[in-house]
Amino acid sequence: MNGLAQHTTKPNATVSSSVRELLECPVCLNAMYPPIHQCSNGHTLCSGCKPRVHNRCPTCRHELGNIRCLALEKVAASLELPCKYQSFGCIGIIPYYSKLKHESECSFRPYNCPYAGSECTVIGDIPYLVAHLKDDHKVDMHVGSTFNHRYVKANPHEVENATWMLTVFSCFGQYFCLHFEAFQLGMAPVYIAFLRFLGDDETAKNFSYSLEVGGNGRKMIWQGVPRSVRDSHRKVRDSFDGLIIQRNMALFFSGGDRKELKLRVTGRIWKEQ
Repeated sequence: MNGLAQHTTKPNATVSSSVRELLECPVCLNAMYPPIHQCSNGHTLCSGCKPRVHNRCPTCRHELGNIRCLALEKVAASLELPCKYQSFGCIGIIPYYSKLKHESECSFRPYNCPYAGSECTVIGDIPYLVAHLKDDHKVDMHVGSTFNHRYVKANPHEVENATWMLTVFSCFGQYFCLHFEAFQLGMAPVYIAFLRFLGDDETAKNFSYSLEVGGNGRKMIWQGVPRSVRDSHRKVRDSFDGLIIQRNMALFFSGGDRKELKLRVTGRIWKEQ
């Protein structure tokens, strides 16, 4: 029986692989979805590439016309394939026409590196990214749910979007990224601090955090929910979802002759009950 089982599953895998090859567009090499076009000789290509080849079949150079390959579209509808994030832990077998949507929302899809100081293209699961941040970006790693972050800048009248800092905190069995950045808003620099959660958005909602900055007898307090790293650093920053400090207020908090920026941002993270 075991030999028979092995014998019957192998051809099915071969058929599935062959159909997947048939569904690959010869121009962009991506999977094809309706409408799938074909020339009079039966060669196919996707609807996105059809305008790019100027109505000429890329395989035989015959005119394409407006022939749809309904047979291949029906075959595709009967096909079920594993998620492309199978290696990250997804065990789903997805109908062909639902595969793109599933993969765009798959909870096992890898995360982008949250390091915002460079165009880092590394992706991976959370343990991999934590090690990557520590080893490759030399990010400060801290254990605990409270923090005391000091930011000093010699010339607060100049700002670059790359002027920022990142610290990773480990608490409640999770990881959080604290961002502190100066960026140009209109004619003056603005300072922003915010927390991102290394995980998905639903889990992020289980936590809250507060940030506090002050000096000269005054203080500002921000309380919010950490944003998932599914949202890019720029998206969070540009939505102003964090502690915003205008330059004049930042210099007031710094004290002294207002020629040097000295900010101390304190905060804590807690889990909602």
